[in-house]
Amino acid sequence: MEQILIQATKRVVTGRKVNALRKSGKLPAVLYGHEVDNQPIELNEKDFAKAFKMAGESTIVNLVVDGKTQPVLIHEVQNHYLTGQPIHVDFYAVDMTEKIKVRIPLHFYGDSPAVKAMGGTLVKNLNDIEVECLPADLPHSIEVDITSLATFEDAIRVSALGVSARVTILANPEEVVANIAPPRTEEELKALEEEVKEDVTAVEGVVKPEVTAEAAAEGEEGKAEKPAAKAEKPEKIEKKE
Repeated sequence: MEQILIQATKRVVTGRKVNALRKSGKLPAVLYGHEVDNQPIELNEKDFAKAFKMAGESTIVNLVVDGKTQPVLIHEVQNHYLTGQPIHVDFYAVDMTEKIKVRIPLHFYGDSPAVKAMGGTLVKNLNDIEVECLPADLPHSIEVDITSLATFEDAIRVSALGVSARVTILANPEEVVANIAPPRTEEELKALEEEVKEDVTAVEGVVKPEVTAEAAAEGEEGKAEKPAAKAEKPEKIEKKE
């Protein structure tokens, strides 16, 4: 995989002022980690999006801050709660000579005969897994071939995952990564439907109690005597960058 570069500069803008930074197409970030003091930085939002799409959070990226290159992992990305756009990034500086522990995503591929021919459902018990290795040996992802799942009794376990000899998987070898669940019978589907109906009717406010004409009249009279209370204004919470 080709080396991924991200250009950045030191950031002097902090607090609420970073909103103006974001409007200009810049992304506020922080660099920290191995022998690196917390350092506020900023970078081009579009350049980061392109690099993040290639690297994810499990591939070493070369972060260039004012001309100085530092190998890092994209450690955490904070996204806007409405737009989903990144609003802040944490970069973790690594030492290329020291082993690190990182969660690597699992990539499932292939067709399971138990799904295709028998109507089963693929059950992914794990979506990522923790490994330990030198930064240069980090796999971008771990491939999981589900074509071996031919029956409902078959399962793929951690011990079957293929990784380099330089990578150690930090999980129980017998833990199930994926298996196939058989299709539900008509009786199971009917029981599930009844259970859902019971859950819905038990939710407060779904089933309204009957109101007599006398009680309704009393309620209207009460409203006339007492004005509606105003909703209290919630306290404003300041978000720190």
